Amino acid sequence: MSSRYDRAITVFSPDGHLFQVEYAQEAVKKGSTAVGVRGKDLVVLGVEKKSVAKLQEERTVRKICELDDHVCMAFAGLTADARVIINRARVECQSHKLTVEDPVTVEYITRFIAQLKQRYTQSNGRRPFGLSALLVGFDYDGTPRLYQTDPAGTYHAWKANAIGRSAKTVREFLEKHYTDEVVDSERGTIKLAVRALLEVVQSGAKNIELAVMKRGEPLKIYDIEEVEKYVTEIEKEKEEEAEKKKQKKTKGES
Repeated sequence: MSSRYDRAITVFSPDGHLFQVEYAQEAVKKGSTAVGVRGKDLVVLGVEKKSVAKLQEERTVRKICELDDHVCMAFAGLTADARVIINRARVECQSHKLTVEDPVTVEYITRFIAQLKQRYTQSNGRRPFGLSALLVGFDYDGTPRLYQTDPAGTYHAWKANAIGRSAKTVREFLEKHYTDEVVDSERGTIKLAVRALLEVVQSGAKNIELAVMKRGEPLKIYDIEEVEKYVTEIEKEKEEEAEKKKQKKTKGES
């Protein structure tokens, strides 16, 4: 009996679980870490960049993509599943614009993606999408937004969040360091996202993909030199903090 509800997406286990959805969430946990931070006038996405083969074209290995001029998405999980979601979402963005002559709101396209995922949790012959996504962008009134969806088809709005491998560690860092004062400035918002990723990413700037969208401006994906500037500044601050703690400890002992 156990194998029936373990394999079938439409059958609940005796304790109310849909195991196929939970397996999809495990696929997300094995994906690259992604972090999103909502600032005052901008939104930031940072993704752990896996090393590519020497002869592979790096631009084809992207975890951050645009859905429309004012909405972009980062994902963790199965890249092939993400491609289907991205294509469907892009078509919906254009269809909405043609039908009602207004661009989608960030919540609208997030809800569309969540509904698509949810349908795949209750139909035979399908499996759930094995990815979570962070969606960021601006609404008509210029308000920055950050949403997160998961394989079950739920979605929530966030000030800052993380998905993928080591998401819990990054989220705890964000909870500890996110303040209105930090994200009140552009530089503070970007540094918070980079610092959060550095909690789990090795090798610094070369393993970080960073994208920033400002109010009224297109998405900008930073090159490695720009990311390196933030990483260097953050590492210098960490060294200064460690030195201050060391001096304080020495004074206390004396």
